[in-house]
Amino acid sequence: MSAPEVPPPSGDVVLDVRDLRMRYGTKDVLTGVSFTAGRGEVLALLGPNGAGKTTTIEILEGFRMRSAGEVSVLGEDPAHAGEAWRARLGVVLQSWRDHGRWRVRDLLGYLARFYGPYSTAEVRRPWDVDELIKVVGLTDHARAKVQTLSGGQRRRLDVAIGIVGRPELVFLDEPTAGFDPHARREFHDLVHRLADFENTTVLLTTHDLDEAEKLADRILVLDEGTIVANGSAEQLARELTTQAEVRWTAEGRRHVHAVTEGDPTGFVRELLAHDSGVTDLEVKRASLEDTYMSLVHRAETDQAEPRDEAVPTSTTEQTDEGQS
Repeated sequence: MSAPEVPPPSGDVVLDVRDLRMRYGTKDVLTGVSFTAGRGEVLALLGPNGAGKTTTIEILEGFRMRSAGEVSVLGEDPAHAGEAWRARLGVVLQSWRDHGRWRVRDLLGYLARFYGPYSTAEVRRPWDVDELIKVVGLTDHARAKVQTLSGGQRRRLDVAIGIVGRPELVFLDEPTAGFDPHARREFHDLVHRLADFENTTVLLTTHDLDEAEKLADRILVLDEGTIVANGSAEQLARELTTQAEVRWTAEGRRHVHAVTEGDPTGFVRELLAHDSGVTDLEVKRASLEDTYMSLVHRAETDQAEPRDEAVPTSTTEQTDEGQS
């Protein structure tokens, strides 16, 4: 199954991936990945374990050579780009396991020095260390040794290390793992700041579908080595499922009606025209989790079908009443 390419909404193209393929021995890990990303856009790359997410990211970062396809990252092929190109990237790994005896400010100050030679008139590098520490919420711990930080504080430092060079493109791998709800909210604000005010493009991988829905302008679903969906959470839900639930209260009773085909607006309009006592009206569509699971299921079902047999083009699932 393939997904239609959605062009960046505006601005320069930062990522341009066309028919990316990767083979290890006789196993095809990526079988034709294509997508683009514009400047200041936030993309979430979702997919089950083994779908090819890590391989895709490593190729874009220049850490792994591809087998075939065309890849442009910030206008250059990462397979052959130099240090000046690499200084324009930020990489936030799941965790760092060294530098424990460094103090937070000293470590960031040391790393920041490497980016000075790559400063340009358009992008001044590196980020001011004290400003960066404030942005990631570590001001009270600036003089603390890294090994004394809590898990959430260490994760904030991971983010600071990844963006100390004021990157134009940031790769985030499970960025809020270990964050409490408050820290997660602050991190989301940081991502929005990077995209909206720094014009930074962000590509993140996460298993937290709620986080993807809150952060991403577009969501890419990767399964079995290819992109099976590309669009906003709302677009994916509308394209995949035609079912919606309309819930309302009338004369003290709660009612639920499933609209299995078409836009539920017509049903709502007719309901209000015939019953002026309707209150607590709400329309529920599939959540991102529902959509994601259905997309993966549909892709795997399509791939399992014999080539000469008809392949179903969609599935309809009952929306869980607990989803919003």
